[in-house]
Amino acid sequence: MTETLTKHQILAALKGVKGPDLSSNIVSLGLVSEVVINKGRVYFAISVDPGRAAELEGMRKAAATVVEGLPGVASAMVTLTADREPGSSSPRPSPTTNPAQSAPPQAAPKPPGPQTRAEMARPGTPGETRQGGGGIPGIRRIIAVASGKGGVGKSTTAVNLALALKNLGFKVGILDADIYGPSMPRLLGLSGQPQQLAGNKLDPMRKYGLKVMSMGFLVDEDTPMIWRGPMVISAISQMLKDVAWGELDVLVVDMPPGTGDAQLTMAQQVPLAGAVIVSTPQDLALIDARKGLNMFQKVNVPVLGIVENMSTFVCPHCGGRSDIFGHGGAKDEAAKLGVPFLGEVPLTMAVRETSDDGKPIVVSDPDSEVAKAYRGIADTAWAEIESAPGGARPAPKIVMDS
Repeated sequence: MTETLTKHQILAALKGVKGPDLSSNIVSLGLVSEVVINKGRVYFAISVDPGRAAELEGMRKAAATVVEGLPGVASAMVTLTADREPGSSSPRPSPTTNPAQSAPPQAAPKPPGPQTRAEMARPGTPGETRQGGGGIPGIRRIIAVASGKGGVGKSTTAVNLALALKNLGFKVGILDADIYGPSMPRLLGLSGQPQQLAGNKLDPMRKYGLKVMSMGFLVDEDTPMIWRGPMVISAISQMLKDVAWGELDVLVVDMPPGTGDAQLTMAQQVPLAGAVIVSTPQDLALIDARKGLNMFQKVNVPVLGIVENMSTFVCPHCGGRSDIFGHGGAKDEAAKLGVPFLGEVPLTMAVRETSDDGKPIVVSDPDSEVAKAYRGIADTAWAEIESAPGGARPAPKIVMDS
């Protein structure tokens, strides 16, 4: 039955949901956008004035209820978004608003102020659970793994870093925040869907002792996510805050490549303990890595250090080494920028094979030189976190200069 479900049916049902003016419906007002249907799971956004987001939560829930009542619909993920007009610094007004009569647009709600927490303890000792201050209840530390460009092995680094942190005795989760190109289902050999719990929370998937969430669990691997920035931001926010993560010592976030909406949203919504920048040694990759590093510094997120991935190619037959992408470029860049160098990871057949097989090398071959490199990176990154003064940092207020 799910094969016959169409966008036309979804929109027809949504015509029964009143818009903010309580007169016209949300479809005729042009508020519904980006409908995606995949195996009975429906995703769409409703554009609203951000100043009215809290008051219009009932409208969002009504839309979700209507769609979930259709035959063939297994679930509906509905988000409220606020698009911006090109070149505008203010959200686009709701179609129900008369700009000539309305008051100046309200700013988007700011996250609550920071709340003091106890310093994170080593595993096995009591530690204060992080709550409030824009954080995620139960999660003590959040680390972003980022890169200025794609194709440098960021996701492979993120998953092996998470597993290396688990080997240190921590309770670890990993969030795949790359909406357009989620990798965690393949890297961890996971399939299926997360179960919905009470309170509209999703139960994260589990593998190798990690708690895992990814958009890849909600859509097929070959389904393109043709979403605008506001819906991507809403999806990341929901995967952060509407997942039952439980008690975690650290959540590793595999960021999408680049320095766009997703990175700024993550920096603004949660108090990141720090960011790990992944790059290859070549100059072209280092240019983009530098941009990513500078972005985190501009929004007051500590940079824990740089990882040089694909540092040297190791021949699986003779053991000879070839610097295909150069060597030492990331280490030199870290020294120039005054940030720690976390370590280098060689380019080996084993990393590619274990990643494709869903068996990351830290768990499939823990005694290998590559696995030892990842564990060294985890040790150094964690030491940077523990040595940082002041404990948790509040989520920064982001100001974009014109």
